[in-house]
Amino acid sequence: MQTRIIDRAITIGVDKTAKSTALVTAQAIMAGMFISLGGLLSLYLGSGIPGIAADNPGLGRLLSGLAFPIGLFLIVFFGGELFTGNNALLIPALTRRRYSPWAVLRNWSLVWVGNFIGALIFTWLFAYASGLVDSPVYGSAIRSIAETKAGLPAMQILLRGIGANWCVCLAVWLGLSAETIGQKALACWIPVAAFVILGYEHSIANMFFIPCGMLAGADVTLDALARNLALATLGNIIGGALMVGLLYNRMYGRSKQ
Repeated sequence: MQTRIIDRAITIGVDKTAKSTALVTAQAIMAGMFISLGGLLSLYLGSGIPGIAADNPGLGRLLSGLAFPIGLFLIVFFGGELFTGNNALLIPALTRRRYSPWAVLRNWSLVWVGNFIGALIFTWLFAYASGLVDSPVYGSAIRSIAETKAGLPAMQILLRGIGANWCVCLAVWLGLSAETIGQKALACWIPVAAFVILGYEHSIANMFFIPCGMLAGADVTLDALARNLALATLGNIIGGALMVGLLYNRMYGRSKQ
């Protein structure tokens, strides 16, 4: 099973690095919007019952965790380009020299920027301009989320970034073993829900949460946003590329390809 997953990751990695810049960018923008959709849904479910959540904080986290993975599921099903998932997926074929490190950096860079563009588009149009964070409940919640994320110590952001993409890439890895829509959905939901419930830092999700909080009036500067994204991104690369892509390739990859 694990060897078959590695073989699929190699095929996917080769296909991803062969795509045109325009296609990669378009699919990355779409993926950024999907992740933001999951973020907004998790905000609504997790913060929509403040009285209950205040007495049972785990309940709000649970509801957020159950809602957020819809973004990854849509990406897996529709073939979007997600920076954090690609951190793991591009490693097995790279170790076999199917493409150069430059091809990996090109993909990661294009996808990261595309994800950010998609997240900002969704945040502006479908969260802020549409009035979905105007109410006191959701406005207060998104401001609190943004300020909390932006104010974390640097090492905590880095470590939480590692944890987040370890979970996300485990979900992607599980998805490679799935054959049906139901199996893929379950593969996406369990590990991703875990990282959301635990409060780990996912760089692409933060491209929605922090800018949305800023638009809603959060006391967060652009420098604080850049700091969070940079540290979360570095942690995501470590968690995905090293702890999943490289580790599982070393343990289960075929000796020759």
